[in-house]
Amino acid sequence: MILAIDVGNTRIKGAVFEDANLLETFVFLKTELQVSIENILKKHKKVSNIIVASVSDLDKQTFLDFEELIKIHFVSNNDPFPFVNCYETPQTLGIDRLVLAAGATLQFPKQNRLVIDAGTCVTYDFVDENNNYLGGAISPGSRLRYESLHNYTAKLPLLTLENPEHLIGKSTSESIHSGVINGLVFEIDSFIADYKALYPNFIIILTGGDTDFLAKRLKNTIFANSNFLLESLNQTFQYKIKND
Repeated sequence: MILAIDVGNTRIKGAVFEDANLLETFVFLKTELQVSIENILKKHKKVSNIIVASVSDLDKQTFLDFEELIKIHFVSNNDPFPFVNCYETPQTLGIDRLVLAAGATLQFPKQNRLVIDAGTCVTYDFVDENNNYLGGAISPGSRLRYESLHNYTAKLPLLTLENPEHLIGKSTSESIHSGVINGLVFEIDSFIADYKALYPNFIIILTGGDTDFLAKRLKNTIFANSNFLLESLNQTFQYKIKND
């Protein structure tokens, strides 16, 4: 069994896998990391490896404290991946984006793939049908958009994710929700349209914390899976074992 851990900007997500089967998922705060891992390992005693992907500055020592009990693996830019990395600055490419691109490559072979990860940031990552990772885009996610409007203005309130009732906001709060949510949806649909113009035959994978909220609002047919990064972590580790 494998415990996959995704250390994000705001929270930590984990999943236990037996081969390709996802058995259970977990979400917890960074301050709960040690206790949470202890509890997971007590419940799933057959876990033999922990695979970690982190975009945070979380101290690795918390994981290494378990090294006497279990093997710890940190995904890095130097690991083998199932694609040719054409990014001009490969060492600056986020681990989460590498893992998502790897999962898309392995799960959807011989297709053009666009992975959209809607979390703290919205990342777009494109792998073509010949398994070339070409790059993508990064923009603020919904929470950053709400916070920016509040933090960089004098009077706009801090709101949280909510479905706008009207396209035309009839109050300040409605206007903020319309701008943030419709703006994000319009952005994603526009990106997809432009990619389709360049690569007509491709699959769109939507993942991240806002997956369920956004999926039903997008015009395009997508493969929505909020656990895609965790599944990709497991697939990336299996690929690493076979190709090291």
